[in-house]
Amino acid sequence: MALVQAEWVKNRLEKRYPGLRVDLEVITTKGDRILDVVLAKVGGKGLFVKEIEEALMDGRADLAVHSMKDVPHELPDGLIMAAVAEREDFRDVLIAGKYAALDELPHGARVGTSSLRRQAQLLHLRPDLNIIPLRGNVDTRLQKLESENLDAILLAAAGLIRLKMRHKVTQFLEPEVILPAIGQGALGLEVRAEDEALRQSIAFLNHEPTDVCVTAERAFLKRLQGGCQVPIAALGRLDEGGRIHLTGLVADPEGRRYFKHDLTAGAGEAETLGRTLAERLLKQGAGEILSEFGSQS
Repeated sequence: MALVQAEWVKNRLEKRYPGLRVDLEVITTKGDRILDVVLAKVGGKGLFVKEIEEALMDGRADLAVHSMKDVPHELPDGLIMAAVAEREDFRDVLIAGKYAALDELPHGARVGTSSLRRQAQLLHLRPDLNIIPLRGNVDTRLQKLESENLDAILLAAAGLIRLKMRHKVTQFLEPEVILPAIGQGALGLEVRAEDEALRQSIAFLNHEPTDVCVTAERAFLKRLQGGCQVPIAALGRLDEGGRIHLTGLVADPEGRRYFKHDLTAGAGEAETLGRTLAERLLKQGAGEILSEFGSQS
């Protein structure tokens, strides 16, 4: 997946600047290496970006391509997210061999996911489901649907679409059902802050509506100081009038305590909107969940 995303950026840069050659440097991160433990138990932030950012800082790489959902809310000193490319489909999807939809899964169905965010929302809707930890790349997870006798798995739509596997999708889950991860479907292009020339040259890849919405989502995350150990979700959507509709969620992993709210503001107030929504959920009781998992509220 990471290679497909990097190839997408490489192709657009080389098309924009004839004669430019972009070399891809494949870097294996901690999140890639540890596949036998769910991410919430691995601990730490930046499991899929730390080693890549180190390559930026020591000059082995000039540009990093990230899935924005994997990027911590604070970047290391000296690095900047120079562009956020146009968002792919932000939804989660259900893949189920025998069933046509989430509400058709039988009582006690075995559903695979590595995400506490998905787990919490599934169990809030269907407390009867059995959630089975699922790690690995997309192909591995699809294989485990059969090899581990699962009734269904949940994945991000964006990954399947980029890998040209849309046909595998059983059901697209609307955000009113399963709210996506913060930044889901968006690609971030990170560079050294001092590299002004490169920042200017990739500016054309920035998609302003996506950037604005992801900014609001990440401001929400930053105020909550949340990591992968806590089910947190948010989605910003820009309407035709230039206003952001931001929905945020904090829950416990079992989906019993469940705080969800939405607010709207102008596009120029993205960061304020994210912080305000976070404050609203904290006042409703989300802070208790965050404190239990070591997040600062």
